[in-house]
Amino acid sequence: MSNTLRISLVQVELIWGNVDENLSKISKLLLPLKNQTDLIVLPEMFSSGFMMENKNLIAPKAKVTLNWMQSQARELNATLLGSIIVEENGAYFNRLYCVDGTKIICSYDKRHLFRMGEEHHHFSGGNNQVIFKLGKWRIRPLVCYDLRFPVWSRNRNDYDILLYVANWPEARREVWNTLLKARAIENQSFVAGVNRVGTDGLGLSYAGDSALFNAKGKLVGKCADHSEAITTLSLNLEELNEFRRKFPVHLDADSFQIS
Repeated sequence: MSNTLRISLVQVELIWGNVDENLSKISKLLLPLKNQTDLIVLPEMFSSGFMMENKNLIAPKAKVTLNWMQSQARELNATLLGSIIVEENGAYFNRLYCVDGTKIICSYDKRHLFRMGEEHHHFSGGNNQVIFKLGKWRIRPLVCYDLRFPVWSRNRNDYDILLYVANWPEARREVWNTLLKARAIENQSFVAGVNRVGTDGLGLSYAGDSALFNAKGKLVGKCADHSEAITTLSLNLEELNEFRRKFPVHLDADSFQIS
């Protein structure tokens, strides 16, 4: 892979609690991306919507969904990323997977569980930070509420793209848009956020606002508000590295440890 990366932000309306219908629907949406992109990013809990009460009904289909992700990656000749509900030893996780056509590249369990929605009563949080590579690119994936915690996402000169997959309600869209831009500036990296649209089974509405910002906080591209859409953007690693060389903020960063 060259210094250029094509990344596709997939903004979709999810069918509440219906894994089969969501996978079928998303399969059709992704068809035009065959051989046209390198990385496809889906929203948080893309196979079900952000469900908690009926997680035990969704988790048994985790393997089916993971197999679907790898099948799509093979068919589209791209890497695929998104989060789903999984169960391990009686505990449930909001787990992000990144896959290609042959293997699981990495997985990440959402660390920050949305207390105001009682997510922490239904899911267990993760503690491991993950960075994966696509060619020359170093990519850090995170999930939704993680966006509010800058220490957890701090760039120690070890990634080039910060990705957030989300179910972020329209009522807090200004926070979403502001923090995506802030994370890009403070970490001198590209930052992409992929959110759903429509209304979920709890009556919460979602505007989308799936977008990508560059290291200067400039909007590179976004999906149309309130609409299902796929936006594919081309990023240049040398341009990012040149900016970092001319403006090396990371050399003055504070050292810290996360407990």
